[in-house]
Parts: sequence; structure tokens; C-alpha cells
Amino acid sequence: MKWFFLLCALTCSAANANEALWKLVAGGGQVLFIRHAETTPGVGDPQGFKLEDCATQRNLSAAGRDQARRMGAEFRHRGIPIGEVLASPWCRCIDTANLAFGGSRPWEPLSNLFARQAQAEPQVRGMRPRIAAHRGKANLVLVSHGSTAMALTGENLAMGEVVVLTPAGNEFRIAGRLSVP
Repeated sequence: MKWFFLLCALTCSAANANEALWKLVAGGGQVLFIRHAETTPGVGDPQGFKLEDCATQRNLSAAGRDQARRMGAEFRHRGIPIGEVLASPWCRCIDTANLAFGGSRPWEPLSNLFARQAQAEPQVRGMRPRIAAHRGKANLVLVSHGSTAMALTGENLAMGEVVVLTPAGNEFRIAGRLSVP
């Protein structure tokens, strides 16, 4: 019986923390860094892929397209204010953003860093000031890749997972992570 109460306390605390994070996001002014939704099997992109040709890239799976739509529906259901939506120029990120939020604008600093680690420092330098400067009633949405999330935040996100960043002066802090069912 004692274990039941301990398990409930841990679960209830996690649920309360998750709801507190949703409440923070509902207030706006946050940066929602989202790893693209689920993709077809594999890691990285096929050799010789072309950024301008989605047919040569690893793309969203049917489950990933559904996941992106559910994400957008959950944000709308909770009344989360969405402002600008920026996406990595990779098709899976643009598709995630478009399916979830109805549109996006490509932003080079969000590009995939998988097998491109030499670009990590310049891309992170490009992202940090934009994130730190975000203000307003709406949330800024950034849709990118796991490797890019790791370089920026140190967080290893699952596909479709969100890390909430709170601008703080000239920097930002990690408020928490959200998974949309």
C-alpha cells in the first residue's frame, strides 16, 4: 500500500508539472522548440539527398503526419497562442510545421546537424539571440531536428516532442518538455 501512495505521488507530481507547463505556454511569450514528427525508418538522410527535392530525403511517415496534425489540434484545443513558425529547410520539418500550424517559414539556423557537426557552433550562435529576444503574447515555434535540439539545449528529444524555452535577458532557460499524445 505504501508503494501505491509513492507511485501516485510521483505520477500526480509529473501530471501537475505537465499542466503547469501547458499553463505557462498558454500565457504566451515562450519559444517552442519542436523536433519534427515521426519519419520513415532510418537515420539521417539517404546519401546524395537534395534539400530542394523532398523525394530524396527521409520524410514523415503516415504516423508522423497524424502526429503533427494531433499536435496542432492539441495546441488549438488548449488555446495556445502561436505566432511566427520557423522550420528547418528539411522537408520533414516544413511538413510538421505546416500540418500542425498551417504554415511556416524556413530558417537556416534550424538546419539538420546530423553528419554536419562543424555547423553546430555557427547555427547555435544564430539561434540564441532570436530565442532570447522573443517577446509578446504569442509563442514562437521552431521546428527542427534532434541533433539541432541537442546542440542548442543539451536535450535529446523524441520525434514530435517539444522543449519549452523561456527567454531570459540575453539568454533563455529550459522550462520543461511536452509530449503531445
